[in-house]
Amino acid sequence: MSMHNSAFDEYAEQYDSWFLKNKNVLDSEVALLAHFLTSPGRAISIGCGSGLFEALLRQDYGIDIQEGVEPAEKMRDIAGKRGLQVRSGTAEDVELAPASFDTVIFNGTASYIEDLKKACENAFNAIKPGGRLLLLDVPKESSYGLLYTLGKEIGSWDHPCFIGTTPKSVYPVEFVKAAHWRSTPEKVTLLQQIGFRAFQFAQTLTKHPAYSNDVKEEPVEGYDRGDYVCICATK
Repeated sequence: MSMHNSAFDEYAEQYDSWFLKNKNVLDSEVALLAHFLTSPGRAISIGCGSGLFEALLRQDYGIDIQEGVEPAEKMRDIAGKRGLQVRSGTAEDVELAPASFDTVIFNGTASYIEDLKKACENAFNAIKPGGRLLLLDVPKESSYGLLYTLGKEIGSWDHPCFIGTTPKSVYPVEFVKAAHWRSTPEKVTLLQQIGFRAFQFAQTLTKHPAYSNDVKEEPVEGYDRGDYVCICATK
């Protein structure tokens, strides 16, 4: 994640404010994160950012994720104030003791990890036998994925092609420029190669991006129509 840290350091406050302006999107994504976390055991959130999701998990679902990893200093500071014990480091290189976690979470971070296979191998090593990886992200093939890919190519949301297509408060283009989206099948293949098994899927944000903040959605099974998808894989 190192090459993208600057965007998250420079726009740390903007990151949180976007989510808070899109509260139904945020609550839908938190609900998806909570979906497979009924018994997380010892869990760590890789690329926890400002710790916003972890704070809402604790507040709204009673799920207490205490540990995190975050390379961006300003994000790390905010997460620490929200009660997370946050290590400095990237998903690829952070040192995690072998077989020490029941659950490893990549929430919205896969698109910002350059070497996703190395990051997931690092996670696999840190997960106990029978433990799980939760990988949540915007799939490349989704409506948001296509919108963001186009936004990255154009470099701005001001182009006429976006009139009537973007949410009222659209994701800051700085974050879009820093991302690299992958399809859900692409990520599953990568995880299978590493040794993960017993895949489960859930999805949310099933409305078009312009309408996705209208209501909070509850997760549904699968990955065929959601703009935010959770892959749950077992070691």
